[in-house]
Amino acid sequence: MTENTVLKDDFIRTFSEGAGEPKAFTDLRIANWKSAGELSLPFVDKTKIDRWNFTKFDTYQAFENGITDEGLADKVASLVDLDNKEANFYVQVDTHPAKLQLSAELKAQGVIFSDIFTALKEHEELVMKYFMTQAVQSDEHKLTAFHAALVNGGAFLYVPKNVEIKEPIQAVFVQKDASLPLVNHVLLIADDNSSVTYVENYVTLDEDSKGVVNVIEEVIANRGAKITFGAVDNLSSHVTTYMNRRGHIGADSRIEWALGLMNDGDTINENVTNLMGDGSSGDVKTVTVGRGKQTQNVTTRVTHYGEASTGTILSHGVMKDKATTIFNGIGHIKHGASKSDAQQESRVLMLSPSARGDANPILLIDENDVVAGHAASVGRVDPVQLFYLMSRGISRSEAERLVIHGFLDPVVKQLPIEGVKVMLKEVIEGKVR
Repeated sequence: MTENTVLKDDFIRTFSEGAGEPKAFTDLRIANWKSAGELSLPFVDKTKIDRWNFTKFDTYQAFENGITDEGLADKVASLVDLDNKEANFYVQVDTHPAKLQLSAELKAQGVIFSDIFTALKEHEELVMKYFMTQAVQSDEHKLTAFHAALVNGGAFLYVPKNVEIKEPIQAVFVQKDASLPLVNHVLLIADDNSSVTYVENYVTLDEDSKGVVNVIEEVIANRGAKITFGAVDNLSSHVTTYMNRRGHIGADSRIEWALGLMNDGDTINENVTNLMGDGSSGDVKTVTVGRGKQTQNVTTRVTHYGEASTGTILSHGVMKDKATTIFNGIGHIKHGASKSDAQQESRVLMLSPSARGDANPILLIDENDVVAGHAASVGRVDPVQLFYLMSRGISRSEAERLVIHGFLDPVVKQLPIEGVKVMLKEVIEGKVR
């Protein structure tokens, strides 16, 4: 790669070995740095990304070990219940861990929750077993290889067999200096017959600097496990983001996604759920609001490999100003996945004649004896709904606001942490005004 001449193989080896990373991880970094220079950007349907900046930056900061326990900006502190000694959370500021708390009860049950580099040192075999080996492969394209080479942040969560965590576990990733590239990896594993709710936020405090964010999140549900995954992304208009969240679901297991995609900059959002085992299921709910001149591509794919697997996709988007968002919803039933059910719905609400929103539902069926369906629409606020509200004394602007909030509510109400739910509502409110 020629974009960042300071990052040679010896540079990567030096910071990796200096941080005490296992030799296997150092070698993985160097091999993928070479691959990143040879591989192409990913194919993104209906969006040209060849001129987007995903890999160029002036300064690289490796992960810095050690919890700083620093004070948090109000915007961040409002998301986390810092005074609750039983709450479970991790807060990362740029590339260093600021806060970490895991209850004694969960520790006693064998739950592991830390930054990903501490987990790599203390649980090398477990991390390396899953890191970019099952859900995401590092050699898929330039951005996955780039990620494996330069990952400088992230979290690791492991829930042992038969452990059911009742309270949500939370992670907050904060960009305080957006000029530093954030290459963040989240690895979440729910072992057999376990359950967990995980909620995360991506927040930018620096609204002025141009930046690059590359995030890969691998969410793995082994046999009989259940994962509820909630997220709110809120990065600034000057940040170009590649966001790849991927679920790998075993037999009789389930992942439920509730994703608030609220970045203001150009963003590739890729959410893939692979239903690997018989009786597995995945439910994906996403909402996004596009504004300004930003371009987004939101691709949601559920692929059925196991028999009697069930996948549902619900995507709602609101477009205003000159924003463009492409919604690609893909349900794919592979040969052998008989008795499976693939359903999807994409709805786009247009608030401006200059905005563009495309909903592209796709069903790929390679098996008989299955059920599949899709629905899609792009349109303006329903005048009948506006008339009904206005006839009861509500102003037109307030009526429109209420319709929009109701349109996006299917995801908002799924978030289990009140502070995160309030934040998403406030972000939506600010965007649609």
